[in-house]
Amino acid sequence: MPRLSSAELVARYDVMLLDSYGVLVDEHGPLAGAAAFLARLDAAGRRWMVLSNDASRLPETSVARYQARGLPITADRLMTSGDLIGPHFAERGLAGRRCVVLGPSDSHALVEQAGGVLVPIDHDGPQVVVICDDAGYPFRETIETLVSTLYARIGDGHRVDLVLPNPDLVYPSGPGRFALTAGSVARLVEEALALRWPDDPPRFVALGKPHRAMFAHAQQRLAIEPSDRVVMVGDQLATDVAGALSAGLDAVLVATGVGDPRQLPKTGPRPTAWMPGVD
Repeated sequence: MPRLSSAELVARYDVMLLDSYGVLVDEHGPLAGAAAFLARLDAAGRRWMVLSNDASRLPETSVARYQARGLPITADRLMTSGDLIGPHFAERGLAGRRCVVLGPSDSHALVEQAGGVLVPIDHDGPQVVVICDDAGYPFRETIETLVSTLYARIGDGHRVDLVLPNPDLVYPSGPGRFALTAGSVARLVEEALALRWPDDPPRFVALGKPHRAMFAHAQQRLAIEPSDRVVMVGDQLATDVAGALSAGLDAVLVATGVGDPRQLPKTGPRPTAWMPGVD
């Protein structure tokens, strides 16, 4: 697997899809070289967009956060898994249904904008559960209440749609630090549901990377043509790399996040190339 420099990456590709955490930022701010890398893309006339599995913030919140950290990311250059909640609700006919949302206030706003009717976690008749984040609620009490509600609700024969905008299990929170996120919360709930319904356990529908919708929406927004050379630059094999490859795109793994280019699995998705980081 070849190693690329930022200059080689820019020379090789016309369009860059960039992961956020682990590539450009962590919880403490921009990673070294991130601002210079985006300036390099602009100077070379490259089209680029940030594709983030984050569903904990409204687009305007994320844009303000990036710009306060010195990164020139505007609304037209950002797509998050939260952007997919509206299309998913429309496709599945979930608008107007009672929704329990796990996440901070912006996550609730995203579901409300999609047409969901918000109800509290202890409501006895939720029709949709959306797990957007691991924060914004008392964790143990919320999960225990949710599992108890789902046992009763599904056990009585009611349909409950389970939605997971952010399938990430782990994200880089700081130098040498990693944290769990929404995908791990959903997996915990799924394991609890599988104890009650082992033959046909209820599962969450995941929306963000590695699933095709994220890449299809990005390709549409960027007006990508078949002749364009497109690459996904990310830090996770299971989401960034696997998703890009399944969409027919090249994938570059950076070594500044979760994935380690020295520890690739013998089977499964393999990056087109790797980089130590962006600069």
